[in-house]
Amino acid sequence: MELVKAGTSDAIVINGISKRSFDSDVEVGAHCKGGPPGYMSIQFHTKMARTNHLYKLLVDGLIVGAAILFMDGDRLHIGRIFISPEHHRKGYGAYMMQEIEQMFPAVKEIYLDTPVWNIRTNSFYQKQGYAEYKRDSEFVYYNKKLK
Repeated sequence: MELVKAGTSDAIVINGISKRSFDSDVEVGAHCKGGPPGYMSIQFHTKMARTNHLYKLLVDGLIVGAAILFMDGDRLHIGRIFISPEHHRKGYGAYMMQEIEQMFPAVKEIYLDTPVWNIRTNSFYQKQGYAEYKRDSEFVYYNKKLK
């Protein structure tokens, strides 16, 4: 298993995983299939790869998940992280979060947000040691201080 930068040639596969993953959120509280802006756009994922924000999770050489990451000074923003639904609940998400924390040794804080209604991701981030620091009607905002 490894988490590495994705290339533009990975965008089509990652796009399909993103669509399936976010559409599966109807099972954990979403009102309908859908996801964040660009979640099913090959153009969006290609741009994220071209600008070095897209990372892919490889398991036995196959892409099973991805993350979109943004540096912000000494902070890292996890724009999104997703795993193909057939690979949920196998520890891949936890592995990705641990790898993300280790890949950026200068980072002092990681932050992210997730929809209020998503029971799967809210529980997951809390189990990974992230603390809620803000909430509004749509999102829960989490952070984790590393140093």
